[in-house]
Amino acid sequence: MQGCDASILLIGSNSERTAPQNIGLGGFAFIDKVKEVVESRCRGIVSCADILNLATRDAVHLAGAPSYPVLTGRKDGMTSRKETVDLPSPSISWESALSYFRSKGLDVLDMTTLLGAHSMGFTRCRYILDRLYNYNGTKKPDPNMDHKFLLEMRDRCPPKTTKGQKDPLVPLNPLSKQYTFNNTYYNGTLRHRAVLGVDQQLILGSDTREIAEEFAAGFEDFRRSWALSMSRMGSVGVLTGTNGEIRRHCGYTNKDNPYL
Repeated sequence: MQGCDASILLIGSNSERTAPQNIGLGGFAFIDKVKEVVESRCRGIVSCADILNLATRDAVHLAGAPSYPVLTGRKDGMTSRKETVDLPSPSISWESALSYFRSKGLDVLDMTTLLGAHSMGFTRCRYILDRLYNYNGTKKPDPNMDHKFLLEMRDRCPPKTTKGQKDPLVPLNPLSKQYTFNNTYYNGTLRHRAVLGVDQQLILGSDTREIAEEFAAGFEDFRRSWALSMSRMGSVGVLTGTNGEIRRHCGYTNKDNPYL
């Protein structure tokens, strides 16, 4: 993705929406409705990028996360291509994950904090089948998984053997009620009960393990770090001034908007 430019909202057969990493994302209709209301009152003033950032902050705050400042004034991106999606693999090593976050101007504390977003939400079985049945091509499960947890995940996600087989949703944090922001994600990771490989990798690095232990022991430490890291991430790839535009509809650039 381009950054904080709302490129994910653009519609198109080769858009970021259609990339495999974004399958299952929702909320587009809600953002479009907010934009419609804002445009009716402040035409051409508020970008889709600002709406998306503000909505993210408020949605997670309702789930229990702390609020944090969101500086407005972003412009919307004017391109969206599937091949620009550079989200790391769910099974990425912690070293590669840290390198990815550093490439965005973030550090090890930001990475460990922001992965705490996995205290809520779901993933698809396709993203953990390798951990369950063929870790790193060994035809064995990930040795970092708790055995009982492995059996639970295998029950949810049977091996893919037939074409058209269902791809169930799996909670990212089985220790918690969904849509509840808390620090149990870190407890699960330390107990080798993380769903995604990238989450389990946190305990393999000395810095990331130490941070995970701190957050598991103290929810307020996690909350404070969350507010800071989300604010920092919200400054990645921001377009301002003559860069970008303010879209009239979040799903289309102004040039390609069929409603104009």
